[in-house]
Amino acid sequence: MCGIVACIGKRRAAPILLDGLKKLEYRGYDSAGIAVSEGGAVVLARRKGAVSQLEFARAYPGTMGIGHTRWATHGAPCERNAHPQTCGRIFLVHNGILENAAALKKECREQGEVFASDTDTEVAAHLIDRYFREGGDLLHAVWSACRQLVGSYAFAVIAEGREEIVCARRHSPLVVAKGDGEAYAASDLGAVAGAGRTACVMEDGEFARLTQEGIALFDADLASVVRDFFPAGEEAAAPEKGTFRHFMRKEIAQVPLAVENTLSGLQNQDISKLIEVLCQTKYLHVVACGTAYHSGLCFKYAAEKLSRVPTEVFLASEYRYADPVLPDHTLTIAVSQSGETADTLAAGQLAGERGSPVVAVTNVEHCSLNRIADFVVPTCAGQEVAVAATKSFNAQLAALYYLAVALARGRGMRAPSLAGLPVLTHEALLAGEGVAAWTPYFTVARSAFFLGRGADRCAAIEGSLKLKEISYLPSEGYAAGELKHGTLALVDARTPVVAVVCDETLADKTMNAVHEVYARGAPVFLVTPFEELARSEQVTASVLIPRCEPAFSPMLSVIPLQLLAYHVALALGRDPDKPRNLAKSVTVE
Repeated sequence: MCGIVACIGKRRAAPILLDGLKKLEYRGYDSAGIAVSEGGAVVLARRKGAVSQLEFARAYPGTMGIGHTRWATHGAPCERNAHPQTCGRIFLVHNGILENAAALKKECREQGEVFASDTDTEVAAHLIDRYFREGGDLLHAVWSACRQLVGSYAFAVIAEGREEIVCARRHSPLVVAKGDGEAYAASDLGAVAGAGRTACVMEDGEFARLTQEGIALFDADLASVVRDFFPAGEEAAAPEKGTFRHFMRKEIAQVPLAVENTLSGLQNQDISKLIEVLCQTKYLHVVACGTAYHSGLCFKYAAEKLSRVPTEVFLASEYRYADPVLPDHTLTIAVSQSGETADTLAAGQLAGERGSPVVAVTNVEHCSLNRIADFVVPTCAGQEVAVAATKSFNAQLAALYYLAVALARGRGMRAPSLAGLPVLTHEALLAGEGVAAWTPYFTVARSAFFLGRGADRCAAIEGSLKLKEISYLPSEGYAAGELKHGTLALVDARTPVVAVVCDETLADKTMNAVHEVYARGAPVFLVTPFEELARSEQVTASVLIPRCEPAFSPMLSVIPLQLLAYHVALALGRDPDKPRNLAKSVTVE
């Protein structure tokens, strides 16, 4: 959600900025822009749409500049709302939301200042310009403006006539890097990594001044800060689609590898201290958003079944504004693919402040969530480009199931092995190709329902989200037993229903719901390992997946649902990699 790149050094800045922005495209955006300084003058290029529309600016001279991909918050996606935003001699890019922008804008207008955009960001540019005109010191001007701001921000700021970039960070990720007479800043390490470079993740409240001589860091009072920089060598080459039409389809194909790498990575990692804490745990809390929240629901089912430890799963956006009760011996698990999800970060911090150890389950090594956590459990999904999470979800399940098994065994209880899951996910992937034939029922649908009980319900909820995200078809994941309590009124011949039935002890109960929707004319589709259920006359079509421990079944049953969403999106002419209005990394509220 928004991406920032900044650079100053010996080489032309424009190509560096544009290449960096392309590496940040996965975060989601609707407009892009760069500002490059040459001889004290700054030239600006902004466009609605893709970074590729800025290719004309690659020839801009100048060795200092800032760039941005914008995901609209304040103001519609359009060129005048694209970043960099400007005022006077100030050019600024911003990731975050300024919560008091309206009040500050009113004050500025009362002083006769005129605004050219609808953004909250332009308010910051006005404040910085005012202080810059008063004192002529860009760092102090940015610091003074930030003292008036409420909300979240990662800023990179340049001024006409100055050969420096000033950065500031509060609740939004920002990395600085240096090497060979050049300095960089970006929202993501991958955008600034390179041979011979070192990097540092800025902490909340910090400021940075970038020059050709290097990087100076400052705390919230502008006192100098000395920080360790870590090697930031060349990242792996940017992912390519290869023989696949879309990244999402490629990433679904990578699910078995993501699961295998995550499990083997944990087996080779010393987590004995975490296991010790787990064995002393009486309550488990999970905080997460979106797909990560659904992985938490799956974990709850497995943890309670295998170890009998009470487990609660909270939407991080609700948890952070509630007054959560954390009994003694509560362990909090914060799950986020990027490790930068604003609500999950805040929820994890709140849990820590209330005395709970925090475990971060993330897919990015140098992320904010890892830095606030007491323990880190990495997933090894590799970079995921498509906005809709697929392989990262399965990798999260692998990590969380690993914890559930460790918890059970640590408490002297039997727990099944996870060793066979990579092979089983591959078999589920092959079987899941059959869902492509279901597509015609969904392209003419008014809405869809996904049903299940127990762990199957968790998979159904995630499958429903995938369909909504990339096909824009209204859909709901539902507990099968709740269907009669209102929702059945929505079911008719244009309401396809997908039932997930992987727990034999609950199969008959879930099939009761299948009979009910079939009687109302709905086409019914089954994801199950049970052949006799798949042959039921009430079932329009089915996919047979392998059998596994029911507590782990979402690992397999979700794969056909991911593929179903992909095929329906294609049939409806949607871009499954870049669904409208959504961003990969949600770094603002």
